[in-house]
Amino acid sequence: MSPKPSEVDVEALRGTVLCIEDQPVSMALVEAMLSEFPGVRLIKAANGHDGVRAAQTEHPDLVLLDMRLPDISGLEVVRILNELIAQRQLRVVLLTADSFSMDVIKAMSLGAHDYWVKPLTRERLRAGLAASLRVGEA
Repeated sequence: MSPKPSEVDVEALRGTVLCIEDQPVSMALVEAMLSEFPGVRLIKAANGHDGVRAAQTEHPDLVLLDMRLPDISGLEVVRILNELIAQRQLRVVLLTADSFSMDVIKAMSLGAHDYWVKPLTRERLRAGLAASLRVGEA
């Protein structure tokens, strides 16, 4: 049984999160929330192409993927990263302003792990990190 978000030991979580997000305010929100977790490293990408490159070279533990990017869609990012997702080398969570759309359904069918409706909350992020990152020595 997973711990409740309020029971997550913020000091013990270890890993790398890649956030692919073009909106500066949304990126700043993720960055501020992740600053609570000293063992979590954040990699930022402001568009889909940079995000794909970062995912392929940095091998993050968790990818937070905005579905609406300026260059390519979040769905296209999932398609490009499909092999890494299928090999369980990447866990992708879709960030969307839509509660549920065809692109979300398609991305989930291609292996995206989950989708979170924006705005992202601290509780949702804590629960996601607890499920996706490893617990290490403090």
